[in-house]
Amino acid sequence: MTSPAFEQARFESVAGYDRFMGRYSEALAPEFARAAGVPADEHVLDVGCGTGILTQVLAGVAGANRVAAVDPSEPFVAACRVRVPGADVRVARAESLPFADESFGCALAQLVFHFVEDRSAAAAEMRRVTRPGGRVAACVWDFTGGMTMLRAYWDAAREVDPNAPDERERFGGRPGELARLWREAGLGEVEQGSVQVSCRYQGFDELWESLTDAAGAVGAHVASLEAAKREALRHALRRQLGSPVGSFSLTARAWYAVGTA
Repeated sequence: MTSPAFEQARFESVAGYDRFMGRYSEALAPEFARAAGVPADEHVLDVGCGTGILTQVLAGVAGANRVAAVDPSEPFVAACRVRVPGADVRVARAESLPFADESFGCALAQLVFHFVEDRSAAAAEMRRVTRPGGRVAACVWDFTGGMTMLRAYWDAAREVDPNAPDERERFGGRPGELARLWREAGLGEVEQGSVQVSCRYQGFDELWESLTDAAGAVGAHVASLEAAKREALRHALRRQLGSPVGSFSLTARAWYAVGTA
């Protein structure tokens, strides 16, 4: 994998994130909220809110005045505040949530736990700030193959350079990992499952351009390549996707776990 510092530096471009992963997050957020069983009459917390895509969905369910959100990226927090006016959005890490015990009826983390440095601390914090009996949920992409765009990208990267990094071993990317973490955190009635969504691109160029300023490991990897290798990667990725002509859709599966505090 790329270094954590290099990767974290990619979480500064709001527009880059939305072009790259935002389209998938927009499709995933309502499905994840339904799977988590977000209540309409409780205060809700979005942990690792990014640019506010899930936060906006939660505001639609519970009302913005009942929604709080945190993220360690100041630009992302600023974007979330614009997207969801009225929500309580703060700069904070999942491992140290700035809220009192039992503040929320539900706490969610969408596409976050594979980035968290201390997953056990973050899960414990989500449990701490949720009232007894409240729902605590997280989801992560299936990095082994179910998230088509990411799997195709890293397979193409390995085609160009056998020593290229890969996200296959990311935490949460295999079934059961989040559920095990939830049980270790003392959450009860743990359920696990998957959600599948799809996203459409107008053409391969739209997909490729979304990768050149992408957040996380993909953006860090693209930025590290010299021009010749970057062009080779572009052609390899097109082949991995079946050399699409015109518009096309890619599916993406996420694993989730839900438990009670």
